[in-house]
Amino acid sequence: MTQRLGKDLIFDLLLARAPARTVDALAALNADDAADLVECREMLVELALSAPPVVPSASARARFLASRPRPRRPKRPVLIVLDMIQDHLTPGGPVEVPRAALIVPALKSRIAAERARSTPIIFVCDSHTPDDPDFDEWPVHAIEGSAGADVWPELGPEPEDHIVRKPTYSAFTHSTLGALLADLGADEIILTGCATELGLSVTATDALQRGFVVTIPPECQAGVSPMAEGLAMLTLSTMPPYDPLYLRKSG
Repeated sequence: MTQRLGKDLIFDLLLARAPARTVDALAALNADDAADLVECREMLVELALSAPPVVPSASARARFLASRPRPRRPKRPVLIVLDMIQDHLTPGGPVEVPRAALIVPALKSRIAAERARSTPIIFVCDSHTPDDPDFDEWPVHAIEGSAGADVWPELGPEPEDHIVRKPTYSAFTHSTLGALLADLGADEIILTGCATELGLSVTATDALQRGFVVTIPPECQAGVSPMAEGLAMLTLSTMPPYDPLYLRKSG
C-alpha cells in the first residue's frame, strides 16, 4: 500500500477541478484514498443539491442553450491485437510471455464481438530480419517469414483482417499502421495483446499523441509481470489523447 493522499488533499483536488482520470488514478493506489474519494464526491453532490435553485431569465437560458456544445464521441474504432504471435505464446520459448496465454479466451471473444460490429481488426506482429540489431539485446525471435512471427492460431486472422509487421516496440515505428489507420478513418483504438509494459504501453502513448482515443480492456492485455503491467495500466489511465481526432474539424 502506498502513502495516502488524505481526505483533505482529495477534496482540494476535486474543488480545483483536477482531471477526474488523474484523481481516480492517484486514489486507486491506496484503498483508503479510494474510499475517501467516493465519500468526497458524495459530499460535493449533497452540497450542490442543498443550494436553493435559481431560475434563469429567458434570455440567459436561451444564451446557455445556444452555446452548449453537443456531446461528441469517436465513431470509427479499430481493434488492434498486438504481438500475440507464436514466439510470445509458445511455452518454453526464449521470449515467451506466459501471462499472454491466459487472455486468449477473452481476446477471442472480444475479436468475435468487434467483428460482428464490423470493427476493423488489425493484427500487429513483431517481425525481424535475421541480422536485426535488436538481437544484440534480445534473444532471436519473430524472424520474418517464420511461424514464430505469425499470429497465434486460435486468434486468426480472418481473410478480411489486416496484418501489420513492425520491428520494434511501438506499432507505429517503421510500419504501415499509421497509413492504414488513416485509410480506415479511425479515431479510436481498442488496444489488446502483450506485453503491456513494453509494446502496449509505447504503442498507446504514440497513439494518444496522434489524437486517437485509446481503450485497453483489462481482460485482453497481458504484461510480463503483474506489477509492471499494473503500473503501465495506471499510468495510461491518466493520459487523455492530444488534440483528439474525433474533435478536429474536417476539411
